[in-house]
Amino acid sequence: MKRSSGARMGATVAVSVLSLALVTGCSDDGSDDSKDSAGSGASSSSPAATTVAKAYSAAELEKLLLAQGEIKGYKVTSGDNTLPKAKSVLKNIDKAECEPVAYAMAALPPGDTDANASNTVTEDAPTDAPSTDDFAEAFNLTATYVGLSSYEGDGAEKAFKAVSDGVAACSGGFGFTADGTDTKISKITSEKASGAGDESVAFAVDSGADGESGTFHTEVVRHGSTIATYYSVNFALLSSGKPYDVPAAVIDAQAAKLK
Repeated sequence: MKRSSGARMGATVAVSVLSLALVTGCSDDGSDDSKDSAGSGASSSSPAATTVAKAYSAAELEKLLLAQGEIKGYKVTSGDNTLPKAKSVLKNIDKAECEPVAYAMAALPPGDTDANASNTVTEDAPTDAPSTDDFAEAFNLTATYVGLSSYEGDGAEKAFKAVSDGVAACSGGFGFTADGTDTKISKITSEKASGAGDESVAFAVDSGADGESGTFHTEVVRHGSTIATYYSVNFALLSSGKPYDVPAAVIDAQAAKLK
């Protein structure tokens, strides 16, 4: 892919898909043969699922997000300038059952709650990397958009189920509008999840906007009353067609703060 085309895709997808304006991310599109089906973590009979877990406020969730210096090899920044502030940013979602999936990809709560927080975790650029005019080389870093949301009662279980059900119901795709840009999800494919938390589900989405398209990946994990969403993108690998993954280090580090 030429640099101009790759840069255009980067700008378009980043603004339309994930920020949802969907700039985006998530699991893996097949980098290894084990990632061939949807996966879940601990069953609903685990201790965390059968006891009443604490529901956090938005302020508490902010403190539970990964902070700079807590994950080696990554830079952590606020999602304030890169992620949508509210679900109202996503308009005209053409299938109601797909709404939780779209929200998860935008680091927004997939369920009914106002308690949420988000940030961005990006791989550090190599200190010895030479300067380059090649788009693929210059952007060969994975950015993960992390969202936390917390729920009273069985709200987290319902939110997780809505995402899991949505992955199956929306496998044929759906459309929506974000920041005035029409985006089409043409396909959703289940993938094997990390198994973190009490339940986890992973999926890849084929998405397009303004004539550009690419495959992105998402993982959603339930930790008691809290839902963590991970949406990763590597524009270099996206433009080359090579597979990438939601970094396991990010999921593990965030999961450790939610225990």
